[in-house]
Parts: sequence; C-alpha cells; structure tokens
Amino acid sequence: MKQPALGIVASVLVMAISLGFVSLFAAPTFAGWVAYLLICFIPMEIVIGITWGCQNPGFAARRKQPVKGILLALLTLAVGAVVAAVHHRLVGGSISPPAPMLAMCIIASVLTTFWLAIMWGGWPFTKIIKSPIGAGLVMLVAAYLINYAFFRVFFNYEFMRGAPVYSAALDPHGMFNAWNALVFYLTVIGVLFVSLNFDLWPFTSSKAIMQQPVLGIVWTIVALVIGGGAYYIGVVAMGMDVVSFMVKVPIPFIFGTIIVVNMLQGSFFAKFTQPLKGILNTIASAVIGSVLALIYGALAPVISGTVEAGPQAGYAFEIWLASALLAVTFPFLIFHAEFFQFWPLRRAEQPKAAPAAHA
Repeated sequence: MKQPALGIVASVLVMAISLGFVSLFAAPTFAGWVAYLLICFIPMEIVIGITWGCQNPGFAARRKQPVKGILLALLTLAVGAVVAAVHHRLVGGSISPPAPMLAMCIIASVLTTFWLAIMWGGWPFTKIIKSPIGAGLVMLVAAYLINYAFFRVFFNYEFMRGAPVYSAALDPHGMFNAWNALVFYLTVIGVLFVSLNFDLWPFTSSKAIMQQPVLGIVWTIVALVIGGGAYYIGVVAMGMDVVSFMVKVPIPFIFGTIIVVNMLQGSFFAKFTQPLKGILNTIASAVIGSVLALIYGALAPVISGTVEAGPQAGYAFEIWLASALLAVTFPFLIFHAEFFQFWPLRRAEQPKAAPAAHA
C-alpha cells in the first residue's frame, strides 16, 4: 500500500484497536490506573522515535519487522514501568488510584519531553555525549527532573480542597490553578505541532536560527507567544471552561497532526510548497482531529457507559476523551507508524545500521 491510502487504513485499524482496548476497562479504572500507566511510557517512545530515530539500540534496530517493532515496544514498556513506579512513590505518595497531582505531573512530563526532543533537538545532550543511547537516556532523565521543577513551581490544587481526591501533602502549592497550568502548557506545545505542519518554516529560512541552541530559544518563545495568545482568547476572552477548551482545541489539534504528519506522512499536500503546504496541513489537522474527537466522544457511552461531563462530574468525560485520544491512540499510532514501519500493511524494509556516535 502507498500513501495516503496506507495512512488512512493504518489509522482506522489502530483507532479500532485502541477503542477496543479502552472498552476492556470500566471508565474510572481506565481514566485512573490504565491512563496513568500508558502515559508513563510515552516519553521513552519519544526518545526512541525522535532522538534515536528508531535506529537505536542496535539489538533492536538491526532486526527485521515485526521483531524490531516488538523489541522497541518492549523496551519502551520496560522503561515506562520504572517511571510509573518511581513517580507513584515520589510524586503520588503511593496513593491508589493515582491522585490528580500524579496524573497531571506525568502528563506534563510528555510535554516536557516533546519540548526537549523536538524544539531543542536533544541539545545539549546530543552535543556533549558521544553515545546516541547515552544522550537520549540522559535527556529523558533531564526531562523528568525539569518537569518536576515545573510541577512544583506552577501547579496548585487548592481548588480541590475538601474533595476526597485532594491531598495537601501532594499539593505543590504552586503559582497557578493546576488545570490552567496544564492546559496552558498543552496549548503552547500545540504550537510545536503547528510548526511540524510547516516543516519548521519560517525558521528554515535562516541558517542561524536552525542552529541549536538558537532554534530552541526562538521556537520556545514563538510557542509561548502564539500558544499563550490562543489560551487567552479561548479561556479568558471567550470565557470557555479551561478543561472544555483543552478537549476542543489543543488535544484534537495535536491528535490530528499525528494523523497528518506521522500516519499520512504529509502525503495530502506533498506537492505544495511552504507556507501554503503548512496552512493546508494545519487546517487538515484541525478538521481531522476535531472530527475524530467528536466520533470518540459519541462512542464513549457505547465503549465505557455513561460518562458525565463538566466540573460537577469532576470532568469525567473530558478526562476519558483526552485519555482515549492521547494516552491510548496516540502512542499506538506511533508504535505502528514508527516502530513497526506500518508492518504488515507495508513490506518491511531492510534494517539499517545504527548511526555513528555524535562528535
């Protein structure tokens, strides 16, 4: 199969598998332990897929499909299991099911890993550490440490005081309402995905900007300005509920970009040049993501039973939808497209040798 048929068929199959997986669990269990454990392995998936380009470690990269994909997936799950145990003890206070503080901290760790791996291109770790494997692992540890610092400084759960899920000992008592902090961060990282639709244009117009750490600095500032503006318009100016804004704007857009960029491999508008290509990709990402979010939401009662929406229900529906899209389907899509290289829908390529260590 060739694109875009390949990406369409693969996406439909993976989404069907993902929804089938979600249906195995009661809604509270899925939104609690299951979503938490799945999110824990996404940062390692980012390291393998982006920082290592699925060409490391060698014992997996040198294998043919599907063995290569299986080994990379098992490595991801193994690291995720360690991350889950450590965070549950240190951030979550060993409370079961995972407290909101732990859930939000681990979600934010995915955003921080995206920030370091893509915006900063793994710098400075790929610059100072010769081994690609070592650089990726050190970057991953740094992402968790930086993320924990962000969590302690910016997240505050006082608004939950009096609720059964609130724990004063786990509350970092940061600067902002935790929902606002998380959704703001999510919206800012959403701008990263806008840039991917544009193939990093207009940054690519300047060789000076395309060098790290300049690219990381400029890209971060642009994302803060645009993402902050989008957040202000939606949540402050228009008065949208912050969690409703999350599942209607940044999450569907990020999900749609994964379909357009990773699954369809940019094939819809490949003949166009930037910036028109980016504009069309961005529109497609927004439309596809929004439509799929609506479909997932409509299927929620069938898959998990009645799940109430809004603050009076503790945002049960919104958390379910966000988890179904980004905690389950997103990593499953990346597993298939990157780790398994669309096997068995596309003939497996010969494994490539691992790249040389960075100078």
